[in-house]
Amino acid sequence: MLRLTSVNAYYGQIQALRGVSLHVAPGEVVALIGNNGSGKSTILKTICGQVRRWRGSIQFDGHDISRASCAAVVRLGLVQVPEGRQLFPSMSVRDNLLLGAYHRLKRERRRAISTDEVYAMFPILAERSGQPAGTLSGGEQQMLAIARALMAAPRMLLFDEPSLGLAPVVAQQIFRTIGDLRRRGTTMLLVEQNAAMALRLADRAYVIETGQVVLDGAADDLLANEEVKRAYLGRGYRAVWE
Repeated sequence: MLRLTSVNAYYGQIQALRGVSLHVAPGEVVALIGNNGSGKSTILKTICGQVRRWRGSIQFDGHDISRASCAAVVRLGLVQVPEGRQLFPSMSVRDNLLLGAYHRLKRERRRAISTDEVYAMFPILAERSGQPAGTLSGGEQQMLAIARALMAAPRMLLFDEPSLGLAPVVAQQIFRTIGDLRRRGTTMLLVEQNAAMALRLADRAYVIETGQVVLDGAADDLLANEEVKRAYLGRGYRAVWE
């Protein structure tokens, strides 16, 4: 469904991505793991058109999106749940959700866009429907960010650090939600600082260092890889997950 081939990207004069190649098949969950500043989030931003790709190609579902705008990428069904949630704090929960469906509202003028499905997935958001998004807890805000992305009727989701800033028990709740999406067959590319959680959830993973892929394979194989354990998981990774 998604394929990057030898993608290079820059921030000004600084090269952020160096020949990145990866792919995600329909129904797969693929994780990107690596240290802070390794280029994981830059990969997502380059896919979405937020960072300019200088070389290489990006294909999504047969479409070349190498030069596509953010809006065009979303219209094709490739939707990001951004780092830090990026909600509109003074707007209500419901209005934040409707903004997620903005391109659908424009296209389907005669048809009301329903929030019922996401409210069924996240009952707390139904209870908080009229409440300003900025007054929600961190975990509730992350749920809202995921629900907002689902309102766009995505064919694939990109997650950028979904557990960032959350208490461990809340992070596990968010990952259970992502696990539910996986069981529904949702295709996902996941950037996550907690490598153990990401690898437990994913089918495959890529290890990113200094803007390039240095290792890839089945998630279970990477969980058992001694080099990956030392660099990204640490001795207590099982306890962190459990």
